Amino acid sequence: MRAFREAIEKLDLDAAEALLAPDIVFTSPVVFKPYTGKAITAAILRAVSGVFQDFRYEREINDVNGHDHALVFAARVGDREISGCDFIHVDEDGLIDEFTVMVRPLSAAQALAAAMGEQFERIAEEARSRSV
Repeated sequence: MRAFREAIEKLDLDAAEALLAPDIVFTSPVVFKPYTGKAITAAILRAVSGVFQDFRYEREINDVNGHDHALVFAARVGDREISGCDFIHVDEDGLIDEFTVMVRPLSAAQALAAAMGEQFERIAEEARSRSV
């Protein structure tokens, strides 16, 4: 999805948030249970933008129907190189209703989990304040 990719690459997180459906389901690479809702997903995106260093999308794959997209990325988390893919599904209104992230290698995923875990309270508070 070109609009989301461009928003993330420009660190325009408000523009990225505007593309999220109210009932989006976000599946994290490091947490078992998916998160549901625009507020929590936006808070996670804001937090991870501070955790990832040298983030860049390297490839974009789109289905012919325009609903399914894969954005392949690379970044660093501390001293760990991480590669991954954002799998995005867009609803009939053009909003992202499913967002699944997968990353590798395991050591980088563990570094990501630790870095995001340190921010969990702030993420939860931001999501609560946006939900009201």
